Amino acid sequence: MSDTDDTAPTIAAPIVGPIVGPIGGPIGGPIATADYHTAGEPFRIVTGGVAAPGGATMLDRRAAAIAGLDHVRAFLINEPRGHADMYGCFVTPADDDGAAFGLVFFHKDGFSTACGHGTIAAVTWALESGLVAAAAPVTHLAVDVPSGRLAVEADVDADGRVGEVRFTNVASWVAATGIHVDVVGRWWNVDVSFGGAFYASVRAADGSLAVRAEDLDELTAVGRAIKRALDKHRAVRHPDDDRLSGCYGTIWWEDELPTPDQPEHVRQRNVTVFADGEVDRSPCGSGTSARLALLHHHGLLRTGELLRHEGIVGTAFNARVLSTVAGPEGRTAVITQVGGRAHRTGTHVFTLDPSDEIGLGFQLR
Repeated sequence: MSDTDDTAPTIAAPIVGPIVGPIGGPIGGPIATADYHTAGEPFRIVTGGVAAPGGATMLDRRAAAIAGLDHVRAFLINEPRGHADMYGCFVTPADDDGAAFGLVFFHKDGFSTACGHGTIAAVTWALESGLVAAAAPVTHLAVDVPSGRLAVEADVDADGRVGEVRFTNVASWVAATGIHVDVVGRWWNVDVSFGGAFYASVRAADGSLAVRAEDLDELTAVGRAIKRALDKHRAVRHPDDDRLSGCYGTIWWEDELPTPDQPEHVRQRNVTVFADGEVDRSPCGSGTSARLALLHHHGLLRTGELLRHEGIVGTAFNARVLSTVAGPEGRTAVITQVGGRAHRTGTHVFTLDPSDEIGLGFQLR
């Protein structure tokens, strides 16, 4: 693909079959999606009915989506078609011929600059649908996202089934440690790191909390408040492109003991509260890179050592620091690799009845 090609890649599964009910309103026609989950976190891939956002770069395409496709985002994310924890993407051309395709990510409140679980799901879909030719035992490709270009490798068995997908992320670094944030009546000790987006990391035990379903309401409320408090902080200003600035989410983390079958692995458990109170069911891909930067910075994870990063529902990503590089403003940055598995949950053709009083939908939190 050239950098002037604003048409979406050919989709292997176009809209087919009859559409029941009238079509119209602000959407104008049926929209097809392929739905996946990565380690429990949903991901909705637009496969037909919507032209890809235009632009010469992925950040330009993200801006075009913000300006012109926010109603489509709302339509696909909101109830009754989605829910407040849904995630998705538009598939776009890559920035140049060095990548297979691009991804513009969206969630309940807007368009993110990075999404690791979404990258894993989209690559799995691309291989399963035939958009990218799958070759056993490992298929190599690159994918462009708003935060940069990602090198990806996917395990493929002899029957063409896709296994673990691993992406090498953009450089990740520690922006600040030991920030004290005053929210919900107390002070919280926060570290900030970048993994394609900026994340605030907080030890759950500091608030007498644990990464478990029973504490999720409080983790969500406090995590949301910490994100808001830091969103204009100088630590979350990107030094090169302000479109990557802002605190994307709060990562609550805790240490896990090694298991007998994996005694040498570093293990942590986390839940990421991002956007405006959205909860990541997976261990969070770009957040895992942000955690790797902190663990390496504090001397708790050596280059090449495996981190088994578990999410709140018990699923896990396998992640490691591959190397260190020069980061922005004299910092040391790390190149990370994060791997996980995605599974198809269904395909959909969504329509909007112009007489539907709910319109583009609603959200309940």
